[in-house]
Amino acid sequence: MLLKRIQETEGHLKKFIAQYFGVELEQLSVETPPRIEFGDLAFPFSFELAKTLHRSPRQIASEVEENIDTPPHVERFVAAGNGYLNVFFKRVSFFKDLHSWLHSPPVEPSGTKIIVEHTNINPNKAAHIGHLRNAALGDTFARLLRARGHTVEVQNYIDNTGVQVADVVVGFQHLRKMSLEQVKSIEEPFDYYCWDLYAEVSKWYKEQESRLQYREQALQEIEQGQEPSRQLSEHLSMRIVMAHLTTMLRIGVRYQVLPRESEILCLKFWEEAFQRLKEKKALTFRKDGPYQGCWTMQMPGMDGQPGEEKIIVRSNGTVTYVGKDIAYQLWKFGLLKKTFHFRPLCQYQDGQLILHNHGGPDENTVWLSATEPSSYSEPDFGQGQTVFNVIDVRQAYLQRVVVEGLRRLGFSQQADRSVHFAYEMVALSPACCLELGLQLSEDERKKPYVEVSGRKGLGVKADDLMDKLMEKSLEEVNARAKDLTLEKRKEIAQKISIGALRYFVLKYTRNTVIAFDFAEALSFEGETGPYLQYSVVRANNIFRKLEALDGHWNPSIWKKECERMWEEPHSISHLIGNDDIWNLLLQTARLDEAIEQTIATMEISHLAKHAFNLAQRFNLFYHRYHILSERDSTKRCFYLTVADTARQGLLKSLDLLGIPVPERM
Repeated sequence: MLLKRIQETEGHLKKFIAQYFGVELEQLSVETPPRIEFGDLAFPFSFELAKTLHRSPRQIASEVEENIDTPPHVERFVAAGNGYLNVFFKRVSFFKDLHSWLHSPPVEPSGTKIIVEHTNINPNKAAHIGHLRNAALGDTFARLLRARGHTVEVQNYIDNTGVQVADVVVGFQHLRKMSLEQVKSIEEPFDYYCWDLYAEVSKWYKEQESRLQYREQALQEIEQGQEPSRQLSEHLSMRIVMAHLTTMLRIGVRYQVLPRESEILCLKFWEEAFQRLKEKKALTFRKDGPYQGCWTMQMPGMDGQPGEEKIIVRSNGTVTYVGKDIAYQLWKFGLLKKTFHFRPLCQYQDGQLILHNHGGPDENTVWLSATEPSSYSEPDFGQGQTVFNVIDVRQAYLQRVVVEGLRRLGFSQQADRSVHFAYEMVALSPACCLELGLQLSEDERKKPYVEVSGRKGLGVKADDLMDKLMEKSLEEVNARAKDLTLEKRKEIAQKISIGALRYFVLKYTRNTVIAFDFAEALSFEGETGPYLQYSVVRANNIFRKLEALDGHWNPSIWKKECERMWEEPHSISHLIGNDDIWNLLLQTARLDEAIEQTIATMEISHLAKHAFNLAQRFNLFYHRYHILSERDSTKRCFYLTVADTARQGLLKSLDLLGIPVPERM
């Protein structure tokens, strides 16, 4: 809501400046005064006008103060410092509008579609801790875009024909020597079984380089739909995809559509893209040299460095990952003549993931790309205006290749709207490694963080990490809530573990390497998810107690008192003059500003910091004022409404961050 007040004030000032000084200013920068008594906003436009009007900034600011009318939402304008114009809002009307805004329904989505593609785990083994950061970032960003009224489509690309899947196929065929039926009989967790097998295959290749021929053979059979690799790769990849979806649902992450690489190949997406690239001379066929027999793309250099050549099609005719990704990106923008069909795969139901049972698909359905039409009405996926690809920073070069492919095809606008949402890796603190049973050397124990590698078999599975978080959360809940049933305590512990994990991976800037630590993530004090959850539980408890009150004071009385309070603003003007309370309300009102800043910078840490600051201010308010025991009915109503305003602000912030609120902590 503060963003709206800023825009209203800016528009009023621009109009006055144009009429009074005859100068049109396109945009006015705005700052926050260092102290609340100096005002709510500070505009430094006088410094810019001074160059044109040849007067001092202070003189210009004073002249504005003396001559400008105050709009309905402003109490007064004050010239300050060497030329700032500070703004003081009318506090009671601000408070009323803020409370109403926080209770208003969500913004309706607009017609422009934004595609957010995230998670994208290779379907060859269990998800690891780094995938949790990807999914939490992508999911939160999609929530933020929806909160601003955008139509958002969440995609999770499934690379089911790539090297990683081929390696597990090789493992089953040549190391385990298992038939498809034997693979089908492997008990769950199948993704854990494949985790170990993938590490064994990597080691097996290193022992004898000639064994890599089996990978090439498996890759060709998978891409061309040939046996024995086709059915085996289909079974293992889809079984692991379901495991991944279940894992991500544990932290509240959902998807709408899963486009698969196999359909990109089968439906000839790549052939169309390949033909266009050749026609535009974007690719070169190398007849000799180190890239003999390959189709390559010459990449432009960056920062004064020479460009380099990237293989798009290998000499054996198979397409590299980035080649297929160019075709996929073209489809996402609706730039291909071809398109997918889709079939319902599964549905989210009561917090669980169930396979589609032939009932009618709905908004909880996850759709899978297909080569044949479905018997159901298929959603209109793709054709986005902007595409955000949430992929770690190590994929930056490949993302540049994809964008360059669009440019070479003449789609410069779409290339500009292809955004790499990059982030750094997740490591573990030495203490976290030891708690997870990982053996560390003396040198590793002294490092600030320990890198892990699934390829080497030293990774940390996402489910193992969440199981440990759940275990530790339950220990804390058991100590605090012995009167509750075990089922209820588990429910609370699950929400605390989700809050701890999501806030930990979201509070850092994207270019920060995270060292996950159980003790830090689960702390009920400091900048953590449990601290935020505890703040909301504390606020909810106020209104739970209010519901239980008998006699002359209850929720309906409070609402009636609220109406009277808004009708008689003078009755609370002395109360809202308290700068501590006003600071709390201002921080609550900064939610829309935090959302805008987060989307503009793609830094979820801005929203996380906003929520933490709001929780801190609310807790100060909670300790300083006796809300329900206040004898004066006007004060009691005022304090309750302040608490409710902050509570709604926290609830909206946590919902955007994907953090659930337990009933009790």
